[in-house]
Amino acid sequence: MKFHEALARTLKAHGVQKIFGLMGDANLYAVDSFVRDAGGQFFPVVNEATCVLAANGYARISGELGVASVTHGPALTNTVTALVEGVRERTPILVLAGDTAVVDKENIQSISQRDIVMPTGAGFEQLRTPETLGEDVAVAIHRAHTERRPVVLNIPVDFQWLDVDYEEPQGVWWVRPSAATPGADDLDVAAGIVASAKRPIVLAGRGGGQAREALVRLAERIGAPLATTLRGRDLFRGEPHDLHIFGTLSHEIASEVIADSDCVIAFGAGLNKWTTADHTLLKGKAVVQIDSDLEAIGRFEGVTAGVHGDSGAVATALADLLDEAEVPSSGYASEALAKRLAEFRVEDTFVDQSTDETVDMRTAILKIDAAFPQDRSLVFDGGRFVMHSYHLFHVKHPNDYVHTVNFGSIGLGLGNAIGAAQASDRPTLLVAGDGGFMLGNVGELNSAVRHGADLVVVILNDGAYGAEHVQFRAKGMDPTPSMFDWPEFADVAESLGARGYTVRNLKELDEVLAELPNRDRPVLIDVKLDPDKVTIPH
Repeated sequence: MKFHEALARTLKAHGVQKIFGLMGDANLYAVDSFVRDAGGQFFPVVNEATCVLAANGYARISGELGVASVTHGPALTNTVTALVEGVRERTPILVLAGDTAVVDKENIQSISQRDIVMPTGAGFEQLRTPETLGEDVAVAIHRAHTERRPVVLNIPVDFQWLDVDYEEPQGVWWVRPSAATPGADDLDVAAGIVASAKRPIVLAGRGGGQAREALVRLAERIGAPLATTLRGRDLFRGEPHDLHIFGTLSHEIASEVIADSDCVIAFGAGLNKWTTADHTLLKGKAVVQIDSDLEAIGRFEGVTAGVHGDSGAVATALADLLDEAEVPSSGYASEALAKRLAEFRVEDTFVDQSTDETVDMRTAILKIDAAFPQDRSLVFDGGRFVMHSYHLFHVKHPNDYVHTVNFGSIGLGLGNAIGAAQASDRPTLLVAGDGGFMLGNVGELNSAVRHGADLVVVILNDGAYGAEHVQFRAKGMDPTPSMFDWPEFADVAESLGARGYTVRNLKELDEVLAELPNRDRPVLIDVKLDPDKVTIPH
């Protein structure tokens, strides 16, 4: 058969069901074969960056390999920021990139594609010859899974119509990692530290997301409050001693409890500078770090003890060791603390500043969070709004949340949300700022419409680049250069086939939220904010 047909069948044989892409000279025939002959699904988008972002969002929600397809030259250079984001998020993504023919040295789209990819941190795999198709595809998929990053498979355009002998992939090229068995000595050291703690806290990151029951049991056993990193958000929601997010986003009660603690037992948490507030929150405390990723232990600073192992297995083993030694509970997770946490209401921490023309962002977030189905995928873009969004929006499980600001870029939310919406039958909620929405290619809203995504986009619209606006104001300068007279986003949404709403006050917000259960297409809600009333939590 032809090479492009063999490529499509090889991908399908490796379990690839969905590809996000933009067609061009070097990938159109393979994409066509993937749909027509292999029975796969192809989701065309407007910009090549979105191909990779959508693959990232899909992989994060589904837990499977994300796959993107682009053609050569400028198509690949358009993906650079998205590749960096995928690398830093440690997402397994296969990017099928066409390349110009070696003999066509004057091709206007010719560029050294390896040199484009390597600085992003993504992997690069060259498809060597038509005869090595099966092996090269398998190696690229293997690398994406095991290295947990995007891998670009570079495919010369002149291979497409060559004849090849297709062979069904044989054997197993990768397996899901199994739980690492903790060392007995490491467990004994960790157990000794935990046993001597008077005010311990159990902290979970995304890596501890599958061990909720075991972590709660350990916390109850040692009398420890529970907390999570931003990536582990809401893992312990509903538990009486849940402190919510540990770090720079902690609320006042959590901050007090964390400051007073003497031991942090971290499961699957990287302990970066945001979780640790530039490492100040761990100063003077014993730190026990447990992670199935050996490289994560002590990555950012030294810890008192490290245990390489599965979070659930280690938590269970520690609880058993403490039972055997009849170590008493610390009592730090007291009834008084549970009562304080139960009575804590975010609404009581601020005065609503909504008017007839603008909405207080904090109130808007709380209302939207409560009105939108709780079983959802949640995606944030980047921007000034995101700090409140991080701790006021919720998910049922950390795996339902897609993080998009690993590279500090705005504009990556919509692409990720399109992929997330194709990864499950749950609705997807994207929260973006006005600048990020525009930068992220507003035309992709039509991609969501065309693909029937159950997607609601909330734009928290202050009519400005917020981070720059607040800096101008802080120095007593005119913020006009940071402000924009955007088009009415609701009208833009309608023109792209979505349903658009404009919200200028709380009454209009309530009316729009009441309409959400009746949606039959992607929805955009443009919430008007006063840029001088957008606060940043401290």
